[in-house]
Amino acid sequence: MIERAAGRACRTTGRWRLWGLLTLGLALVVLTPIGTAAATASPQPARLTATDQADLQRVAAYLNSIGTMTARFHQRTANGGTAAGWVWMERPGRMRFQYDPPNPILLIADRFYVYYIDTQLAEVSQVGLKSTPAWFLLRVPITFDDLEVTRFERGDDTLRITVIDPANPDNGSLRMTFTDNPLSLRDWTVVDQQRHLTAVSLTQQQFGMALDPNLFVYQNPYTLRRTNE
Repeated sequence: MIERAAGRACRTTGRWRLWGLLTLGLALVVLTPIGTAAATASPQPARLTATDQADLQRVAAYLNSIGTMTARFHQRTANGGTAAGWVWMERPGRMRFQYDPPNPILLIADRFYVYYIDTQLAEVSQVGLKSTPAWFLLRVPITFDDLEVTRFERGDDTLRITVIDPANPDNGSLRMTFTDNPLSLRDWTVVDQQRHLTAVSLTQQQFGMALDPNLFVYQNPYTLRRTNE
């Protein structure tokens, strides 16, 4: 009984940690923080060159070209371990993040809401999609016009872009890394209100396939638990 209660408490803590990040409104997905960033002054807009502006438009065009996608996602955990799963996306508004077993967590966006589902506890929380991190990549069109770019970095065949929501600058930031030539989203890092860092990377990306619409349909978690028993 004690072990069961402890396990439930641990999952509940993780759920609220994730749920707090869901309200950030900038990142694609939020997972267990990997650390804490040092507190800094309010971020200032980056000084963008004409080349930077052109690359921002190129990145937006690339993201807007994605109609459907599937990929493996990988996350780093606070203790140095790793977790992984699959993500499916169909724009506008649909997404599914599913951890590999035995992790029972499932995230579904269905154009209107994002559902956080614990299939083991048969519990669910939900929030409007437009107030969640997923909205940045699920909206049509994707644009940087309503975001503030605070850093634009170039590396060896990479572009790294850090943005905040200028209407809510204290909510945190999103840093996206793209490989160049060809352009492709490689990973992202979220810094939330509590300065927690979340790092997620993508592999095995595929685009343009037909996806089963049932992937994005919320099901009662009690039914899911009975199905998995």
